[in-house]
Amino acid sequence: MAGSGDLGNLVKQAQKRQRERDLARQEISEMTVEGAAGGSAARVVVDGDGTVKAVHLSEEALGSGDKSALEDLVLAALQNAQTRAAQVKRERLSKV
Repeated sequence: MAGSGDLGNLVKQAQKRQRERDLARQEISEMTVEGAAGGSAARVVVDGDGTVKAVHLSEEALGSGDKSALEDLVLAALQNAQTRAAQVKRERLSKV
């Protein structure tokens, strides 16, 4: 019965691919990516899924007194970090 052997191989291959996908997803969720704006006046760290883990503001940015500019910097840094995380995630999953 050659057919059942082929089916067994297909099942093994599918299980292997699933383990590789699961490993890739775990690696992605554990990695961190940083985005920045205004040089490094605002930096945001996200995980591989884009969830914010940390926000860092330079003393210069805090001392500027310009609330609107600071908000724009944080938003730009966040968007940069999330875009980079999505790109890394796509690249990692495309290898599976």
